[in-house]
Amino acid sequence: MPKTIRTKQLLEEFPLVLQNPNADVEREITVGDINRPGLALAGFLVYHPAERIQLLGRTELAFFNSMQETDQRSRAEALCQFEQTPCLVVSREQTVPDILIEIASMYKLPILRGRVSTTKLAGQLQRYLDLQLAPETMMHGVLVDIYGIGILITGSSSIGKSETALELVKRGHRLVADDAVEIRKTEEDIVVGEAPELLRNLLEIRGLGIINVMTLFGAGAIRTRKQIELVIRLEMWQEGTEIDRLGLDEQTTKILDTDIPCITLPVMPGRNLAVLVEVAAMNHRLKRIGYNAAKDLSEKLLHMIEEQENH
Repeated sequence: MPKTIRTKQLLEEFPLVLQNPNADVEREITVGDINRPGLALAGFLVYHPAERIQLLGRTELAFFNSMQETDQRSRAEALCQFEQTPCLVVSREQTVPDILIEIASMYKLPILRGRVSTTKLAGQLQRYLDLQLAPETMMHGVLVDIYGIGILITGSSSIGKSETALELVKRGHRLVADDAVEIRKTEEDIVVGEAPELLRNLLEIRGLGIINVMTLFGAGAIRTRKQIELVIRLEMWQEGTEIDRLGLDEQTTKILDTDIPCITLPVMPGRNLAVLVEVAAMNHRLKRIGYNAAKDLSEKLLHMIEEQENH
């Protein structure tokens, strides 16, 4: 089901003032895009995106004020008539024309007025809407920031995810979320994870219980949210399990219809998982800038074989 927020949440999150108190602030905002309705005020309503927030800057209001009163009334009615329009937002603390307030109030369309410039206000609203309306899911795992790479560690319960995260924090890396990770798709091919508010900064270690990472290790040991760039799946090693020893087969996993590189690490006694995860992060950085050790070795071997065949 698509996510929605309500116009009243903009009043709670931003320093905006409602200009017509009788308006319906329960109107739903369903899309993250913002529209500047210059064409609508000019009378061209073909393809008008009525479901978007309508942002009126200095240009739009100057144009509206330049019209005759009859034109102002007809254009205001054309703009405010849509039930799916969540609100009109006016920037720079400009004076809202009385006719616009009158018509908007008739249709119970909220008019919100902000202090900042149109460009800044549009950017602030866009970032907020992108975050609030982004597709999201919840995954069981641990999200850590290692050398700037967001790594989601997954695996069955009690396999050692939280203990690995604790060791990584001790080695100077940062915890984002433990046990439950809220994941949002903020942009195309970009997914961002964070901890649910109730579990923020907390780690559950069997035998120790719940520990607060920020209290124990300081503010530098935690991070609020992080883009997920690599998934490491922990699996118990069993005799006969096939393991890619060279790393030539690059696997991916889908999170919110986004392909994320994925590595499977077998868990067995004596393996230092924290070090392996740390090295996986560094190796991922190298691959991102164009160097792949496995492919480089494969190419060298093929080159040696070709040389021997030629001789």
